[in-house]
Amino acid sequence: MPTIDPTPPVTYFGEKVGTEARLPVQSLDQKDFLKLLVAQMTSQDPLNPKSEIEMIPQLVSFSTLAQSQSMQQDIASLRSQQQVLQANSLLGRTVQLTEGSGQTIAGVVDAVFMQEGTPKLVVNGATYDLSQLLSIMPTAAAASP
Repeated sequence: MPTIDPTPPVTYFGEKVGTEARLPVQSLDQKDFLKLLVAQMTSQDPLNPKSEIEMIPQLVSFSTLAQSQSMQQDIASLRSQQQVLQANSLLGRTVQLTEGSGQTIAGVVDAVFMQEGTPKLVVNGATYDLSQLLSIMPTAAAASP
């Protein structure tokens, strides 16, 4: 007669359950901070509430977090704009690029366009990412009569 084990199987951290393993969140964002603040305020003793002086450091932390997130967005925007300016400055210039196979290609940048927020270079009819740029060669001067 078969025996039945009454204990359920144990799942350890990192062990796959179903299709994916559950991983803990590594960072807190503004929403998490607000949830913690609201939970703290609703669970405090109404007869002995926290003083304003005790709440100031938390409000400063909240303000600092909001400013940090705003600064990160501004820096990402500046980086994107810088890439667009760099790509536009290559129009008509001779460049050397690397392909996915490691082969190098040289040619004149015929066009620049944006794809999913990143600038792409058109060289010899093919599209290349700005990160594939190896070198920029001086443009040959037009012959004067």
